[in-house]
Parts: sequence; C-alpha cells; structure tokens
Amino acid sequence: MTTVRNLACLSVFLLAACGADPAPGPVEQIIVREPGAAPVETAAVVTDAAPAGALLAEGKAAFASCSACHALEQGAPSGAGPNLFGIVGSPAGKVAGFSYSNAMKTSDITWTTSELDSFIADPAAKVPGTTMVAGAIADPAKRHAVIAYLESVTAN
Repeated sequence: MTTVRNLACLSVFLLAACGADPAPGPVEQIIVREPGAAPVETAAVVTDAAPAGALLAEGKAAFASCSACHALEQGAPSGAGPNLFGIVGSPAGKVAGFSYSNAMKTSDITWTTSELDSFIADPAAKVPGTTMVAGAIADPAKRHAVIAYLESVTAN
C-alpha cells in the first residue's frame, strides 16, 4: 500500500512540474578573455528606443492624459484644447472653431516634430502667453512617443 501511495505522490509531483515555466528570461552573460586577446563577437544590442508598434502603443497610452482637453478624431469638436487631428505639419493657432490665445495665433509656428517636441516639453516657455498651462511632458521618450502617435493617427 505504501508503494502505491509513494507512486501516486511521485506522479503528482511530476505532473505539477509539467506546468512550470520552461526557462527563465534572459540571463546576463559575462565573457572572460585573456588580456591582449581579441574581443569576442557578441549579439548586436538594439539601440533603437522601441519598435514602431511599441512606440505607437506608448504614445497612445501617454496621449490618454492629453485627451482630457484634446480630441484626435477627424471632424471631432475641440474641447478645452484644439482638436489635434492633422496637427503635424500644420500652422499653430489655425484649427477652425477654436479660440486661441493671441500668443498662439501670432506665434508663426508650423508644427514640425521638433516644434511639437519643444512645445510639449514646456508650453509656456515655447509660446509665452499660451493658454495651455497644463500637460507638459518632461520625459523626452514619452514626448517622442506622443508625437509619433499624433503622426500615425493623421497618416491613417
């Protein structure tokens, strides 16, 4: 009887192991070489910030806080801020039906990715007198993602 019980317990343990994760995630690799020896070839490190899909997903998530004031759908009415559909490449202060500050209307800015980046980083410094007093994004990677998302929505 104890043999049957032992076999049953062993079977339970073996079956439980079948559901375990097959392998842990990536592990740091340390390469040791002799002084003066040629460097060992390793896999290339990806230096791009993120693949396009991940960048757009990050931008969409970051834009969620912007959507409290800004619409991003073609033809949607503006809210507290102007509708940003098609903003990349457009002149500042020109979305029909939105009441801009004089500072924005006379800024003479065309919303290139560079101009958007500096404006989103610090709206009041870029356009003194703007009524956009909230929504600055200090993180350059997050700004880049938001701008990429704005471009992608306009392109589609």
